[in-house]
Amino acid sequence: VQLQASGGGLVQAGDSLRLSCAASGRTFSNYFMGWFRQAPGKEREFVAAILWSGGRTYYAESVKGRFTISRDNAKTAVYLQMNSLKSEDTAVYYCAADPLYSGLQRGPKYRGQGTQVTVSS
Repeated sequence: VQLQASGGGLVQAGDSLRLSCAASGRTFSNYFMGWFRQAPGKEREFVAAILWSGGRTYYAESVKGRFTISRDNAKTAVYLQMNSLKSEDTAVYYCAADPLYSGLQRGPKYRGQGTQVTVSS
């Protein structure tokens, strides 16, 4: 199983960025797909999740209204559209997958490598 995240970069506060996570190696139809982030010296933080089947979404309060998670069944990919970025959004973002929402939060069954997002103020 591979979860390949991409799309990070250096942007200015207020800009937008879209992260992509290409998922392969198994069927994720009954999985929760999520995005997490970790800033230097800080703990891992949940950002957003989506239930692949049905598309129900979940967001951290800190990103609600600014970030949107979505998935593309045909491409087996998950996206994180990030708008109105703030300096505090700076972190390594990585995607993860687990058959349970609680599992996704505790320690996902699958986790990809991260992509760096840096927001300059």
